[in-house]
Amino acid sequence: MSERMQPFALEGDPYLKVTFDGPDDDMNPHNWTSKRKWTAAAVVAMYSTIAPMSSSMLTPSLDSITTEFQLDNSIASQIVFSIYVLAWGMGPMILGPLSEMYGRVIVLQIGNAVFVLFSIACGLSQNVVQLILFRFVSGLAGSAALAIDDGLLADMWSPDELGSVVSLYSFGPLLGPAIGPIAGGFITQYSTWRWSFFALAIASGVIGIAGIFTLKETYGPRLLRLKAKHLRKQRQDDRFHVGTQGLPPSLPQAVFEGLVRPLKMACTQPIIAALSLLLAYIWGVLYLLLSTFSQLWTVQYHESISIGSINYISLAIGLYLGTHIGAVASDKIYKYYKDRNGGVGSPEFRAPLMIIFAPLVPIGCLWYGWSAQERAHWILPNLGVAVFGIGGIITYQGVQTYILEAYPRYGASAMASTTICRSIAGFVFPIFAPAMYQRLGYGWGNTLVAGIAILLGLPAPVLLYKYGSKLRGKSAYSAGE
Repeated sequence: MSERMQPFALEGDPYLKVTFDGPDDDMNPHNWTSKRKWTAAAVVAMYSTIAPMSSSMLTPSLDSITTEFQLDNSIASQIVFSIYVLAWGMGPMILGPLSEMYGRVIVLQIGNAVFVLFSIACGLSQNVVQLILFRFVSGLAGSAALAIDDGLLADMWSPDELGSVVSLYSFGPLLGPAIGPIAGGFITQYSTWRWSFFALAIASGVIGIAGIFTLKETYGPRLLRLKAKHLRKQRQDDRFHVGTQGLPPSLPQAVFEGLVRPLKMACTQPIIAALSLLLAYIWGVLYLLLSTFSQLWTVQYHESISIGSINYISLAIGLYLGTHIGAVASDKIYKYYKDRNGGVGSPEFRAPLMIIFAPLVPIGCLWYGWSAQERAHWILPNLGVAVFGIGGIITYQGVQTYILEAYPRYGASAMASTTICRSIAGFVFPIFAPAMYQRLGYGWGNTLVAGIAILLGLPAPVLLYKYGSKLRGKSAYSAGE
């Protein structure tokens, strides 16, 4: 630890306050070199890609699992798939606050180690109950990267730099669910579904070893607490402390912040409730699509498991295009409306982009559903899925940015509200998907999905733009209150 700091005692303070050694202290992650920052971001991005891969990598294997464990219906196999999504959404509620108590890196590394162990346990499962249980625990552990990644990036980059950093960083986590089924398809066809889990464990283990040597703590208050501890020991003086702002929350406080406040905001804030419902539906449709897409190609188009899984690339392309379109257009549209408003910005200026691209969600669903129903050329269902991906991710980005700007003090809790709803939808939707498509077919099934998307997705950004400011003005959680 650096010893250049000259500790000082404010009048009446019983402690010597420990801070960074001025604005240029290289202990402060904001002052790290660009190479060091991007190395840390790249390693965390790899963690954040592997965990989402596990959420979807099993989809080509569901028929094999059903056969091996002699399951009577598709519901049990769909629970095997979706239970991970439920756990993956619940984990950050606790792991996020814990990262503020013990640091980002230790939470990430322990989470990754548990993920490796329970991925191996999934591969060794002898019955479906074991597989569901082990997969749930691996989902909780795998969510560690999701819990700390936004905070870790904010620890290193200023708000002015963060927009472009997040747009580049986010591609890995978005790519994971799309490429997972591709890898899973080839593994299942040429080996066994168990090796999907073993492969994940090996990849996560390698990344974890790399992280031990390359990833250092970035959370400022944690670094200052370690510095204060070092100074107390070195100088035999117990007065060195970081002050109340640097103290970690207690465990009850962490549980409150991680669970109670998000639920309270979801129940009392109309904006949070509406946007959580919108994101939950988009997330649910995404995982409905992920869980059934491979069956379309093997049953309807008579492709092999491995070749059929390659079609997931269309979703990856849609997410990629949507991410970069949103990153570029969002700030330009925001600046346009800000200039028209006399240079005064507003979170509602994020809504116009959502108004433009939200219709792509139902359009993509209809395009995909009816082209699949008619067994049209393989490119047409893929184009529909890509269109859905573009609309879905731009809507997601718009909602995320709006919430963080509208609720700056409680942004983490507000986003946690949407995470709870998303994880429930991601768990439930794949369970009823096979029965829905069996009864209605891809055409009318996706027409139903698109109709609900129209009712939820099209009015929401318009109403947000018109009435969001008034609703925020009545909220004790929002900016300026």
